[in-house]
Amino acid sequence: MADHIRIRKAEGVWTVRSGGAVLGESANALELSEGDYPPVIYFPRGDIAMAFLDRTEKTTHCPHKGDASYFSIVNKSGTIENAVWSYEDPKESVAAIKDHLAFYVGDRVTVERV
Repeated sequence: MADHIRIRKAEGVWTVRSGGAVLGESANALELSEGDYPPVIYFPRGDIAMAFLDRTEKTTHCPHKGDASYFSIVNKSGTIENAVWSYEDPKESVAAIKDHLAFYVGDRVTVERV
């Protein structure tokens, strides 16, 4: 793993909400810390209501994690474009985040420990 990336089990139960809906809740989330960036919570895909997510064509590349795929959140409040990302085939050094989803947090998406 790159020296500046750390992955560990996120303590407690975590939820992600958008548009008044709970998109997921997990006691098996991971916390990824990378350099000076704020930690990011990665939810197991099986703990997320995938019916709220639509895959987009957007992709990005991280030299340390690999290629990220993106999803938009679709709920009663509308669509939040490219609000979710996933490393579906991550580099071996960060293989723990495979089959996990991370969310851009903002005024329309919250991720919190309950």
